[in-house]
Amino acid sequence: MTLGNYDAKKIEQHWAKKWAEEKTYKFNSKSRKKFYSIDTPPPTVSGKMHIGHASSYTQQDVIVRYKRMKGFEIFYPFGTDDNGLATNLLIEKIKGVKGSKMKRQEFIDLCLKTLEEIRPEFVQDWKNIGMSCDFSIFYSTIDAHCRKISQRSFIELYKMGREYQLKAPTLWCPKCEIALAQVELEDKEIESEFVDVKFKLENGDDLIIATTRPEMFPACVAVFAHPDDKRYKKLFGKKAKVPLFDISVPIIPDEHADPEKGTGIVMCCTFGDQTDIEWYKSHNLPLSMAITKNGLMNNTAGKYGGMSINDARKKIIEDLRKEGLLVNKKPITHAVNVHERCGTPIEIIESKQWFIKYLDLKDEFIKLGNKMKWYPDYMKVRYDNWIRGLRWDWCISRQRFFGIPFPVWYCNKCGEVKLADKKDLPVDPLVDKPRSKCKCGSSDFTPERDVLDTWATSSLTPQLAVELVKDKSVQKKIYPMSMRPNAHDIITFWLFNTVVKSYLHNNNIPWKNVLISGHVQDEHGKKMSKSKGNVVSPQDMIEKYSADALRFFATNASLGEDMPFKEQELVRGTKFVIKLWNAAKFLEMQKEAGKAGKENFSDKWMINLLNNTIIKATKYMDKNEYSKAKKVIVNFFWNEFADYYIEMIKYRLYGDDKNSRNSAIITYKKVFLDILKMSCIFTPFVTEEIYGQLYNNNNSIHNQLWPEAGKVDKKILN
Repeated sequence: MTLGNYDAKKIEQHWAKKWAEEKTYKFNSKSRKKFYSIDTPPPTVSGKMHIGHASSYTQQDVIVRYKRMKGFEIFYPFGTDDNGLATNLLIEKIKGVKGSKMKRQEFIDLCLKTLEEIRPEFVQDWKNIGMSCDFSIFYSTIDAHCRKISQRSFIELYKMGREYQLKAPTLWCPKCEIALAQVELEDKEIESEFVDVKFKLENGDDLIIATTRPEMFPACVAVFAHPDDKRYKKLFGKKAKVPLFDISVPIIPDEHADPEKGTGIVMCCTFGDQTDIEWYKSHNLPLSMAITKNGLMNNTAGKYGGMSINDARKKIIEDLRKEGLLVNKKPITHAVNVHERCGTPIEIIESKQWFIKYLDLKDEFIKLGNKMKWYPDYMKVRYDNWIRGLRWDWCISRQRFFGIPFPVWYCNKCGEVKLADKKDLPVDPLVDKPRSKCKCGSSDFTPERDVLDTWATSSLTPQLAVELVKDKSVQKKIYPMSMRPNAHDIITFWLFNTVVKSYLHNNNIPWKNVLISGHVQDEHGKKMSKSKGNVVSPQDMIEKYSADALRFFATNASLGEDMPFKEQELVRGTKFVIKLWNAAKFLEMQKEAGKAGKENFSDKWMINLLNNTIIKATKYMDKNEYSKAKKVIVNFFWNEFADYYIEMIKYRLYGDDKNSRNSAIITYKKVFLDILKMSCIFTPFVTEEIYGQLYNNNNSIHNQLWPEAGKVDKKILN
């Protein structure tokens, strides 16, 4: 069989299928090699792979392929994250339903059935970009295996005293109607109004207070000023009347009040922000809730009850103006905490939720971060800063149908929490009954209706993957895992929460190395979004160019770097692939060489250049600097081997001097083989095809060893 024109689509489909059939990347648990294990990020099943996925997963795959060629036995599982709100919303969109309007079990069954339908095509996207995972080591975060481990984690942490249930102020999304963890918030610049409003003192004097949230007036329970603020010292212990509402609240000194902000005196509402919560607790203030869980004003708001938050704000400002209580109003743009999923400003609602207690362990988490190697190292600052800024325990309960249930019932007689037995996991308390009576002797239970936060399960990905291997001795070899690839925007989500669970369950770090990837932006460096119309489809790019070309582009950015999408880099990647192919075709045209005589100087020069390239590329890859390694390899192949050396030896290949010809062919073949071995981690499809055609029809290039550099003679290079 000879090399014809390069048909990327045909060849890539062929090898994706053949690698699967021949189990090229299968993990050998009985191998005597040193193990290298990867905590592969399970992508959220949310339609199609996006260009950011294609980039970050390629980057990790390049490093994994290198480790495989350096002689490691690779444990590289694959999973999908499909038990969270994103899946809930996706199924509703695909099927045109609303989960809250359906019977619980009907919606759960619909979700599970739909996931089974869409998951294979979704996972195929990852195979199409050449991921060298062992796809037979597979989990879904909603499958029985994962439900069991997630519920077991809950039971163990509860028995440790690390989990508690409390009716308390809770971060809440009024659009999604679920409790949130601090990690699920992001800052968003929102246009609003800053209003100065007249409160009335008991003697009839005005007290001017500035606020951006006049709709919180009915929930006002106190007014605070700094104890050293001379303007308000004489007012402490007295009361102020809230405008538009027949409410009198105490004026209290507290050092957290900022004399420089607004008028220096602020209202405390239950609850506007974290400071309100702290004042509510420390001053034993009453609770007055004015906002419902679905984002409407309640009866406490009087005539504004039933209005949306925004409508109530506008109406209250209008009424303040009519009553002569509005002193000043100015437009502002300020950062507001929003739910990262839907962009809705969050509220703080009192509700009963489950929490993991971890604020007392912040110093321990910092120490654990120091035990891991970070690539790039400056990304650890984000981890440290997040931990130092934590103010809430981890809320792990969510109010929706689809998800992993809490393995919990409540005794109707004594209120005791009843846990499932570990041997019975996974359980659904709404379907299953406890196997034993309560301690009080009662058999009458109410099931927990909430489900676990998806991050409470995703934070267990090392255990989810490792426990797919049943041999305990092998588990010890792959955990703690060697590497966690992680996008920089979820250091505070997935990475931190996994460290938390690993410490609480195993008193250990979950991985030894952390690899942080950046984002792919549009060509102008802006975030891609459907609304902006600047989204690039990796599927379209593979169809137009090839998976190898896409991988070539993806490895331009170093770890941690955001990268603008440049289609010309896929064009360049295509040219690189074609140049490899043409170099292979030219070699194929040469007759098999016999023994060479004395080595030609140009051949010595080329071998020395090769050795120098191997040394540099290996040095970079050992530091996970794949973009620098690729640059060295591509430059050597393109400029020094293909454009210079091949042209230089053509006269020898067609000449009469057999020794000179043989030396040229032997050098050509040896150098090109090592070029293929170094390039195959970046462009696995074309290199596999060439290797099979020219060097070995049976064994995969991806299971060969990385080239070893010989001694470099600097005199020859110079």
